[in-house]
Amino acid sequence: MISRLRDIDIAKNLRVIEWLKAELVESVAALFKSLMKTGDDAVSDALATIIITTYILGKRVGITFQHIDMKVQGKLRLSIKEAHEVEKWYGDLSGLLAYLEEK
Repeated sequence: MISRLRDIDIAKNLRVIEWLKAELVESVAALFKSLMKTGDDAVSDALATIIITTYILGKRVGITFQHIDMKVQGKLRLSIKEAHEVEKWYGDLSGLLAYLEEK
């Protein structure tokens, strides 16, 4: 009986992972469409959905929210150190890193 419940949980988790992957693709498509229109609301909504979906997908495959945050901050520090173009031109990476570290 316990084995059957475990099998159901695994199957359910796999279905959720597949659903989240489809949701992520759909959200990226919504972002691209919203970038062609005017108005920040649709763009910010699509970006928020992408971020949420990414965190939940990570959780479903065994990565904690904190680990994702640490990876993001590490990638930001590395990109800042390597003088990524976006950082050189606008300072966006430093701004994002400072924002995340304040939280």
